[in-house]
Amino acid sequence: MRYKLVAIDLDDTLLADDLKISPQTIKAIQESVKKGVIVTLATGRMYQSAVKYAKQIELNVPIITYQGAYVKNVLDDEVLYQRFLPSDIAIDIIKKLKVKNKVIQVYLNDELYVEAEHEYIINYSKASGVNYHIVDDLIELINQSKEDPIKVLTIDEPKEIKKMLEEFNQIFQKEINITISKPFFLEFTHKEATKGQAIKYLANLKGINLEEVIAIGDSYNDKDMIEIAGLGVAMSNGNPDIKKIADYVTKTNNDHGVWEVLQKFILKEELSDERR
Repeated sequence: MRYKLVAIDLDDTLLADDLKISPQTIKAIQESVKKGVIVTLATGRMYQSAVKYAKQIELNVPIITYQGAYVKNVLDDEVLYQRFLPSDIAIDIIKKLKVKNKVIQVYLNDELYVEAEHEYIINYSKASGVNYHIVDDLIELINQSKEDPIKVLTIDEPKEIKKMLEEFNQIFQKEINITISKPFFLEFTHKEATKGQAIKYLANLKGINLEEVIAIGDSYNDKDMIEIAGLGVAMSNGNPDIKKIADYVTKTNNDHGVWEVLQKFILKEELSDERR
């Protein structure tokens, strides 16, 4: 199979534990692009956080951010696809989380808002490389905004996150998308804001069949893109449930797993084709 589009998750996939991309992986991505393959990012991160990595790799394509809620061109900042969380549902989620006394983060206009500074937000800000705004009332912030929020996120211990996932899924049924990105992150987005939906849109835009797509990820928020791609790849360091559904399991994020995939399925395939 000659693959034409590669979508790569960032955290625990393209990024090593030190939040850096290895030079050999960057080189492999750039060589793949030279071969005519579209390489993009598919992340739960904010656009302003993800675009820094896209520019480091020198990608001039639309990148998928906010779990698929926001697809934007790196080159000219054109927004191609957006699916925001309806404000009334976002407010309902926030009210329920407040009753539980949970940490709440709201993403609006590609900016991050919280009601108080705490260890979670400080660590999150450092890891993502973005600043945050402290406001008196997140609900009032949404009510005064002209746009719906992109997503709502809460942070807690993994056991509590799994418990809340089940609880909120029962409440909202299929009204919205609720996913675990990292074991301690529970994210609420529009029902069509998934990486898989965004990849379908991007593939259709570029005239690419899904069978010609490689999707690489590690966690539950990567599940639907791994399932719909012609080649769904899980990282060795990924969640066991994700590795079970993958077509191929590559090395860990610290052992250049993305590099291995590009070498095996893109670059070496091209060399083989040239010899025929």
